[in-house]
Amino acid sequence: MKNYNVFKIYSNPFQPDLISGLLWELEITGITEEENHLIIFADEKAAVSEERINKYLEKLKSEKLIDDYSIVSELLPDKNWNELWEKGREVIRISDKFVIKPTFKEYKAQPGEIVLTIDPKMSFGTGEHQSTKLIIKLLEKYVRPGICLLDVGSGTGILSIAAIKLGAAKTVAVDNDERCYENCIENCELNSVNCKVKIVRGEISNIKENNFDLIIANIHKDVLLNIADQIIEKLKPKGIVILSGLLLTDKEDIEEHYTKTGFETLEIETMDEWIAMVLKR
Repeated sequence: MKNYNVFKIYSNPFQPDLISGLLWELEITGITEEENHLIIFADEKAAVSEERINKYLEKLKSEKLIDDYSIVSELLPDKNWNELWEKGREVIRISDKFVIKPTFKEYKAQPGEIVLTIDPKMSFGTGEHQSTKLIIKLLEKYVRPGICLLDVGSGTGILSIAAIKLGAAKTVAVDNDERCYENCIENCELNSVNCKVKIVRGEISNIKENNFDLIIANIHKDVLLNIADQIIEKLKPKGIVILSGLLLTDKEDIEEHYTKTGFETLEIETMDEWIAMVLKR
């Protein structure tokens, strides 16, 4: 039976969204939020340890975003992990238009609502994180009927699915993680958009198309800086880019770099410590 390492993380002040957003950069398989702590799950064979988690939390301390923290770890059998994971999933309202639910929760759509059924499994993109919410709200504004969209670091596929539901003709969802690739396929089928979403396991460099109307990327700052040139190559003239997975402290570096690459900033939306940036080629 597969086992999972479980890390319970307590912080003062409790900053669940900030901590979880950073820790998704590790090879973790899931996060649940309790009243006063986060529970981080990682495959027993994954390169996730208290030492690596400490480095991220020490960074938050050095930036004075938290004052102190503690970690409690244990090994958990697969069956117990699934029970805990499902227990932590709820129906999430993103906006007046979008609601996100897992398969094992019931929800009756109200008039005008779009309900996305997302089972995150081991992928980032449950809809709970601020960066995901920010991009979905911006998609409501920038998706036009018939456009072609590229979703870089697609995770569960939630953003590609939302774009299709808003009228995009086609999306290409790319992620270099095999588990995300498989989960994206499952979620696209659950939402009956699999015929309009091309799912690719790889990097943005593996995408052959170069005529996208809109590109979205919900990844951390270092990756977004590294792929700026590739993003502009894949985008139509006057095309739009929406970037998130960014903290307020990342804004200046991203804006400076993308301006040099050939973009202008249209708007920036914020939610707690997180931002989403809309750029135009």
